[in-house]
Amino acid sequence: MAYFKDFPRTYYRFGDEQTFSLVQDLSAYVDIIDTIKDDASVYTKYYIQNNERPDQLSFKLYGSPDFYWTFFMMNDNIREQGWPLSNREILDFAQSELALNTLTTKTVLTDKFKKGQTIEGASSGATGIIDHRHLDLGQLVLSSTTGTFTVGENVNSTNSDGVIETIVVASYEAEYLSAHHYENSAGVTVDIDPAVGPGASLTEITHLDRYISINDTLKEIRVLKKEALFQVIEAFNEAIRS
Repeated sequence: MAYFKDFPRTYYRFGDEQTFSLVQDLSAYVDIIDTIKDDASVYTKYYIQNNERPDQLSFKLYGSPDFYWTFFMMNDNIREQGWPLSNREILDFAQSELALNTLTTKTVLTDKFKKGQTIEGASSGATGIIDHRHLDLGQLVLSSTTGTFTVGENVNSTNSDGVIETIVVASYEAEYLSAHHYENSAGVTVDIDPAVGPGASLTEITHLDRYISINDTLKEIRVLKKEALFQVIEAFNEAIRS
């Protein structure tokens, strides 16, 4: 890879091998780009397009795919969090990470419907096991679900004391499409009373919405201006070689 070509070599012993191998020292670091990445005269802003890879962007801006690494050096967020995902990848990630189902109720859950209990819809016949709860949102996250719970129906569960408990379904959806939090008109996260609900003045932010928002913050990056690129790279390589 072009980025590593000037890195110094060092002796390194792999695993339980008895002999050392001469390899490039990938931990080598210089602060050349750190010292100039806030200098507006050498960079411009760019918004990464959907499905656009680092090598493709390098070719678009500089006529070669070899300078992709400068994007990571110029932007701490993508260096730490990774290149932004495509819309399809974000959806796949959300569905994979949050693959259960969420039942929301306005019934107080503090003393009932505990983790591990099996629940059943009185009219739908749907069933599920409580995997975990979000009491501040009135949510039960369910695993091993069968059927679909319907809004307004009673849901019953027998607790460890043999007592039948009942709640009423306010909503039911895939976990990744359920509420992560609520925001007011200023975009500030606010608490809700789950027994009342969020009300019309608040905006629901789902888990998928949140993933998309976080991913979008990675899309606006600083890129070296073409006229400054080779000067910066030469300084970087010179520092690495020294």
